[in-house]
Parts: sequence; C-alpha cells; structure tokens
Amino acid sequence: MQEVFMDIHLVYRAEVFKEDGQFVAICPELNVSSFGDSVEEARKSLREAIDLFLEECESMGTIEAVLRESGFSPDPADPKRWVSRVPLLVEQVTL
Repeated sequence: MQEVFMDIHLVYRAEVFKEDGQFVAICPELNVSSFGDSVEEARKSLREAIDLFLEECESMGTIEAVLRESGFSPDPADPKRWVSRVPLLVEQVTL
C-alpha cells in the first residue's frame, strides 16, 4: 500500500487477519494496527491510524528518524518515496 503524507510517499506492508469475528490490519514495520468488520474496513482503518501516527511524528520532527528505525529508506529513484525493506525469507517456524 502507499500512503502520502506531507512530501513523503510511504510504501508499507499491510497484513490482515481475522480474530474473534473482526478483521485486524497491521503494518508490522511501524507496529500500527487497527480493525474493522470487513477486510476493506480494516485496511481503511489502518490507513487512518498510519496517517495519525505519521502526523504525530511530523509534529515532533521525528518522521525521518522513525521511518529509518522502522526499516524504511528513500527510493534512490525518488527520494520522496520511502519503501520498507523486503525480507529475503518469510517462514512459519514451530518450536
């Protein structure tokens, strides 16, 4: 998903799960989550939560530091576009 905030275009990962009859959406890199009665409602609610999160970071003057600490970096082709790191491997492990 892509989020536009101020002069930053943020490309983030959204994961949606169903828990206890609700759909929960999370952006793991930012540790921001929200929920809704449908997948679309959960995605929309997550986008609003990320907007609020970024707005607060912007008002504190920490948006670039927070994005870097969360694994985002500016796209070399477009410095206003920030992208998250892409895992080389994703697996479920049982202990």
